[in-house]
Amino acid sequence: MSCCNAAKTYLEGGLPNRDVLRLGCEKSKALWTLDAKAQPRDTPMNLKELSEHLNLSQTTVSRALNGYPEVREATRRRVLEAARQFNYSPNARAKGLATGRAMSIGHVIPLSNKHEILNPLFGDFITGASEAYATGGYELVLTLVPDDEEAAHYHNIRARGNVDGIILHGPRVNDPRIDLLDRIGVPFLVHGRVFGRAEDYAFVDIDNESAFLRATRHLIALGHRRIALLNAVETMDFAYRRRRGYEAALREAGIGIDRALIEVGGMTESLGMRAASEMLDRPNPPTAFLCSSIVIAFGVERAILRRGLAMGEDISVVTHDDVLSYLPNGTSEPLFTATRSSIREAGRTCAQELMAMIADPGKPRPGIMLDADLILGRSTGRAPG
Repeated sequence: MSCCNAAKTYLEGGLPNRDVLRLGCEKSKALWTLDAKAQPRDTPMNLKELSEHLNLSQTTVSRALNGYPEVREATRRRVLEAARQFNYSPNARAKGLATGRAMSIGHVIPLSNKHEILNPLFGDFITGASEAYATGGYELVLTLVPDDEEAAHYHNIRARGNVDGIILHGPRVNDPRIDLLDRIGVPFLVHGRVFGRAEDYAFVDIDNESAFLRATRHLIALGHRRIALLNAVETMDFAYRRRRGYEAALREAGIGIDRALIEVGGMTESLGMRAASEMLDRPNPPTAFLCSSIVIAFGVERAILRRGLAMGEDISVVTHDDVLSYLPNGTSEPLFTATRSSIREAGRTCAQELMAMIADPGKPRPGIMLDADLILGRSTGRAPG
């Protein structure tokens, strides 16, 4: 529509219920936008109304909202602006009809890991992912399956087509699920990585080995030589890499690795309390603890205080802080010295990247490494003596 024709249409009443119409021409292309002061609505626009308002097909509007590359950038911006203006909220079922997708993302949890659902880390991850799904019009499908049926479940997902992609949780060392999902052909993204194979799959992770290398070096620089590691089960990829970083720092400092100072298990406060209590009661106790979770670290702190010791003076503690919403690391000043990376942000990033892969199947598989900064807190100090 030319500028003149647009103005003529406006004067003849062809653009009702608008306070302002801005018209402009640039390189013979007419550009027009409607003012945000549209008449108020009791309910948000649906897809049909938004499409009619923009004079575009529902398919084009849906594809623009979902980031399809074949939609022109100018059209996409126009659709997104109108969606914001009229409070349009995508409906998963309507989007599915328009795009031919299920508009759902699957999260499959083996029954042996069912405790993960109660894990605060898992809860914060799912919260971040759900925030991204809500923005993209996707729904989250969470399924618990027996371990020996997990492979069959992935095949069923592909056959039924009830999800458009899968986020893989808790990757293990040499995890066979990567090759399985590759063969099945379902878009997937791994939260973490798999030690022992090429990184030719989509993932979001932190550099766990480097983070614990830095954390251990920090304790060594403070004069500590008896440093205990309280870790998750080391068949889990992140725990295996964290131990590698810890041991690498000890070796480069010429400190022998004492297996009696390494404890693995569930990332719980009780693990921290029990392991630290046992180690501190030995004739030659550790002077520092390195913990895989802030939850473990709180257990270590309890064990220290119960013995009348001061954390940060008598015993030092460094932990990994996932920035849990319900368990902050102090207030104005961090309680624990920590390697810090938000698990909620990881969930959001995983969801966003997988949705982008689904929207554009030709998109290169992302390999994203989130930052894990070393933050100094009150829990570390010079080694005693």
